[in-house]
Amino acid sequence: MTGRVALEGLEFHAFHGVYPHERESGNWFEVDIVVDTDFSQAAAEDDLNGTVNYETLFRIIQEEMDKPSKLLETVVAKIADDVMDTWSAVSAVEVKLSKLNPPIGGKCRRSSVTVIRRRGE
Repeated sequence: MTGRVALEGLEFHAFHGVYPHERESGNWFEVDIVVDTDFSQAAAEDDLNGTVNYETLFRIIQEEMDKPSKLLETVVAKIADDVMDTWSAVSAVEVKLSKLNPPIGGKCRRSSVTVIRRRGE
């Protein structure tokens, strides 16, 4: 049985950005993640070991958000790689990282970068 495990609307204050002021004062970010996995064992045995533990998933995201990066692309790629490395039953992961009120010289609620990583690609 395949399915999805997701965390939506995770909020972090972090120091990602190209501009020095972004890396000094930080900004607010939002992360959404969807993980495709086989959780047949978890469903049949009512056992957390047979699925993606979303507490562990949160820690993976939190660890990457704590590391300043210039590009959002770098952050989402590292999160996707870490998820694939942590669970062999994961067939795909989609990570969306949004910067709230990005400094673009105009009004913008958020800028976003999304990566989709499939095992074997």
